[in-house]
Amino acid sequence: MKSLVWLSSATLALTLLGIGSAGDITPLAIGQPAPDFDLPGIDGKNHRLTDYAASRVLVILFTCNHCPTAQAAEERVKQMVATYRDKGVQWVAISPNDPNSVRIDELGYAVYGDSLEEMKLHAAEHGFNFPYLYDGDTQSVSRAFGVIATPQVFIFDQERKLRYQGRIDDSKYEDGATQHDAKNAIEAILAGQPVPVETTRTFGCSTKWSDKRKGVAEADAAWTAREVTVEPIDAAGVKALAANTTSKLRLVNLWATWCGPCVEEFPHLVTLSRQYEGRGFDVITISQDDPAQMNAVRDFLRSEHAALGKRAEVSVSDEGRRTNNYVWAGATTDELAASLDPEWDGSVPFSILIAPGGKIIHRVSGELELTEMRQRIVGQLGRFYSKTQL
Repeated sequence: MKSLVWLSSATLALTLLGIGSAGDITPLAIGQPAPDFDLPGIDGKNHRLTDYAASRVLVILFTCNHCPTAQAAEERVKQMVATYRDKGVQWVAISPNDPNSVRIDELGYAVYGDSLEEMKLHAAEHGFNFPYLYDGDTQSVSRAFGVIATPQVFIFDQERKLRYQGRIDDSKYEDGATQHDAKNAIEAILAGQPVPVETTRTFGCSTKWSDKRKGVAEADAAWTAREVTVEPIDAAGVKALAANTTSKLRLVNLWATWCGPCVEEFPHLVTLSRQYEGRGFDVITISQDDPAQMNAVRDFLRSEHAALGKRAEVSVSDEGRRTNNYVWAGATTDELAASLDPEWDGSVPFSILIAPGGKIIHRVSGELELTEMRQRIVGQLGRFYSKTQL
């Protein structure tokens, strides 16, 4: 059987699978020549199709930083790159996404977004052994290929005719593949044989075309419209927060309106809440302002649109709480430290990550660094799907 999908109903089929596409995007047909490209790479150079003319096989992988399915495939891709490098097979990865068309909650499995600068960081962190190019500004190359989702591969023979298009293999996890479609295609081309299956479904995160910027703006407006609340909290309430009897990873931040570094870092807390709230993550703030200044604290929180966590959308949380923002109303700072973390020295800002069950797994005295905290969070939550999650 030469083809599994990609008749005239390909776009509809992928939409039903939850993958989606933009307008009239259709994947390049088998037998068509490789579209030309001239794109910037993470190495600071522009890369062209002609740069790889000597390779017997050219694999164009469309991938990105943020997609968990793409991230789950990275190690498998690196292994294939190493395996076939000396056999004349060249892999080139291209990110098709407009970074401004990715909602913050779509970065829930990621440390980095899809900008070129973040691609450099992601590739360095994960040891990419292949060129990684950026098409997010015009997306013209991605449209020429007809990229539906990430990851998606297009494999060309030495004449640069398309011989295979679709998935890498049949696993959306880090491992567990049983059908190695891209590998089989490469082997067939190297052997001068017909590719056994030329086209397969791809699955992953839909391409973030620039027309999705509207959706980003709408999501931002929805977060901004959430009601911001704040309540006093005593030692018993803080102890309950520290015990973390929920299944969520919890970030607790101590701050004050009179603390310049606290005010400066506060937008990071809002960003982290929006980015990871859908993955079982909570941001909770405890102001050190005098309880008599509750209105001033509320005004500041509203100015930051600090409706933190999904509980902002419901009346009562899983713990009977109605807010993620508090003002310390206990007797002393020592009492707060004893209730939350005896290692706290009393300075603000101060942040702790609390695992389910109450174990403190990370502390930050002073302003948190956003990328480093993202790495800590994703390190706990995971970069991609696990079979126990689905």
